[in-house]
Amino acid sequence: MKSFLISLVLVFISTLSFSQQKLLTPKEFLGYELGDRFTWHYRVVDYFKHVGDVMPNIDVHQYGETYEGRPLIYAIVASLDNYKNLEQIRIDNLKRAGIEQGSPGTNKTPIVWLSYNVHGNEANSMEASMWTLYELANTANTKTQEWLKNTIVILDPCVNPDGRDRYANFYNQYGNKPFNANGDAKEHHEPWPGGRSNHYMFDLNRDWAWETQIESKQRLVIYNQWLPHIHVDFHEQGHNNPYYFAPAAEPFHEVITPWQREFQTLIGKNNAKYFDEQGWLYFTKEVFDLYYPSYGDTYPTYNGAIGMTYEQAGGGYAGLSITTETGDPLTLKDRLTHHHTTGLSTIEITSQNATRVVDEFEKYFRENNTSPASSYKTYVIKATNNIDKLEQLTSWLKTHNISFGHTSAKTSRGFDYQTQTTASVNITSDDIIISTYQPKSRFITTIFEPTSKLPDSLTYDITAWNLMYAYDLKAYALNERLQVNRAYAPKKAVYTNLAAKPYAYIFTYNHINDVAFLTKLMQKGVKVRSMEKAFTVNGQFFNPGTLIVTRRNNEHIADFDNMIINTAKELNRIVYTTSTGFVEKGKDFGSGDLNYIKPPRIAVLFGEQTSSLSTGEIWHFFEQQIHYPITQIGTDYFKNVDLSKYDVFVIPEGYYRLFEESVLEKISTWVNNGGRLILIANAINSFADQKAFELKRFASEEDKAFAEKEEKERKEREGFTRYGDTERKQVSEYISGAIYKVAIDNSHPLGFGLNDFYYSLKTNELRFAYLDNGWNVGILKGKTKPVQGFAGNKANKTLENSLVFGVEPKGEGQVVYLVDNPLFRSFWENGKLLFANAVFMVGQ
Repeated sequence: MKSFLISLVLVFISTLSFSQQKLLTPKEFLGYELGDRFTWHYRVVDYFKHVGDVMPNIDVHQYGETYEGRPLIYAIVASLDNYKNLEQIRIDNLKRAGIEQGSPGTNKTPIVWLSYNVHGNEANSMEASMWTLYELANTANTKTQEWLKNTIVILDPCVNPDGRDRYANFYNQYGNKPFNANGDAKEHHEPWPGGRSNHYMFDLNRDWAWETQIESKQRLVIYNQWLPHIHVDFHEQGHNNPYYFAPAAEPFHEVITPWQREFQTLIGKNNAKYFDEQGWLYFTKEVFDLYYPSYGDTYPTYNGAIGMTYEQAGGGYAGLSITTETGDPLTLKDRLTHHHTTGLSTIEITSQNATRVVDEFEKYFRENNTSPASSYKTYVIKATNNIDKLEQLTSWLKTHNISFGHTSAKTSRGFDYQTQTTASVNITSDDIIISTYQPKSRFITTIFEPTSKLPDSLTYDITAWNLMYAYDLKAYALNERLQVNRAYAPKKAVYTNLAAKPYAYIFTYNHINDVAFLTKLMQKGVKVRSMEKAFTVNGQFFNPGTLIVTRRNNEHIADFDNMIINTAKELNRIVYTTSTGFVEKGKDFGSGDLNYIKPPRIAVLFGEQTSSLSTGEIWHFFEQQIHYPITQIGTDYFKNVDLSKYDVFVIPEGYYRLFEESVLEKISTWVNNGGRLILIANAINSFADQKAFELKRFASEEDKAFAEKEEKERKEREGFTRYGDTERKQVSEYISGAIYKVAIDNSHPLGFGLNDFYYSLKTNELRFAYLDNGWNVGILKGKTKPVQGFAGNKANKTLENSLVFGVEPKGEGQVVYLVDNPLFRSFWENGKLLFANAVFMVGQ
């Protein structure tokens, strides 16, 4: 009885404290009207916390932290009745999806998730989030309170705080007071890299599925704990484009349901109602499709939600105000008002259709569990694949709540990803089985299906991304349903039967984890060698590239044996030992083919003219994946840098004015003296057909003349193009992110650890001839077409008999040409080994 009375007193005190605090408007809290300036991220966090502290039906949580240490937060808003049952509503929602076991309750409450500011310099939406939160919290707003009776709203005010503050810092420093709406003013021209991307200059709106960045990893945990019914991703576009909202443009991926299409239209019409009332311009069904699976609209869509992008005119160019092409002012206040309006409109139409939204959500997952949309019912990944690849992929599957395991040994037929043919499949009890009869069925299909139907070749992003190719896995897609009857049993390295104080330690080299192990040893002062040819010792066969750590030359390492073994255990590397340097087949351990890997001093070109995305991929690779130091050299002072201090110089993708003749001569001299130059994708353009470098677009003047003649004849045959057909005709010359099967010379150090073929994600139409005086390590031969994804027929014709990856010996050094970017978005896992080879293996 006493404890009951104490509880009553505590409830009374808690209620009294809420009643004594006042909910402040954003203006009252910040001291200025929304739209008058760009609010610092920490102030938005403070405002969200204020609302959470004052209102008894709003929770504000921190779900993570950015690379630069800024908090990532979200707010949950519900009616008082639903707030009391939040956890039960969440669990019931997961039960409807089949993620949790059991039958859900009768409460059918849809969840609307609003994500703001994934692109930091599309900066109005974080401002809009505060206004939207206030109106949901404001008990005097009868409309929002009515919607909240049957709808829960989750708001993430800023998906990308690092980029957002980078933009705000710029504008608050350079913005005029009052603002200058003239587009020529400095306040409308961000410096490189701009605020769009995160700390490592990744586009977080392309990272939902791959979750390579810390912000994505942490957000996906919470997202999949709630699995919302509606998800809106707020963006900005060019300042002369008014406003875009759903329904989306074609192509829609085939797994998207009629209901998802239908409700997108209902939401769009509700948004249009409010825009029509104000006379605001907008468009729908254009530009922004629903295909690539890693966006903030498609990832939710493939996971059961109505996923949508809302695009407001403005972006980083707009500042506080910009004059549009019609001579009208577009202000920050205008922009945030539009996003605030569509946010509330989306909640409203969801509330009005709450029961059906939940019923259709449940139907979506019921179909996933009982009748998958794809003809492929099972994906089989052979246990013979590299252990690291299997561990990496299964870890990825877990983060998305995708079930997998083992089945009984049997024979079936399926699509072979390595040969692109249908063949017999001998399935063992150790192979990994992914059934599409599960809650994440449609998402699984979009990621793994051998061929995706592409209703329209005009797409907003890449058209192929299959992880079977990204990881280069021996795998099959089966039309047959196989039951998973045993949990996955990962293989771990075993540390037994190791020779005491061996002559040498041996480590395989097949994966980026092996590179991370190599760099760890390097930084501990261990001298590591790489065998250039295959060899056999103690009955064990080893491929070229195998890492060898001899006792000789490592006498300076204290407690050498324990340090090597403990480092291997830390990184889960298999350890092989030998008590002799005399091998059974191949070259002995004193051979000149056993190359010492000198720890390279690495420089990476940074700054304006480089692609910030490509530069960020390289930075992230070294700093977060293999933990090896680099020196970033700015394009603005590169001409004054002494390159002799570096062994490796990496030039990212970019459009360069920097490489005038004298600069090319400087780089050429450095390479001749022993430097290793690595050129990525369109960075090669500045070096091709230059007298100091071997690479040519055409092998000879005759080949060039023939290609030009063919192009002229083609244009004459086709005649004039109708203006309305221009865009579609140009598609035949483009490659929309397609996967090509590239022949690899894996006897060359650039190909160490790779198979005879490399599946390359090609995102450009660059074409270069084979090297006459160099190593053509990766090539396209004969007639060319992608194994997956769209590429125009003219682009395919151009790529016939062309170089993809090559090495030019030049004096004492080398030039490495990577025509396709192997680090693209950091999800093309097999490409990371190829890039690491360029850095550590070539030229040793």
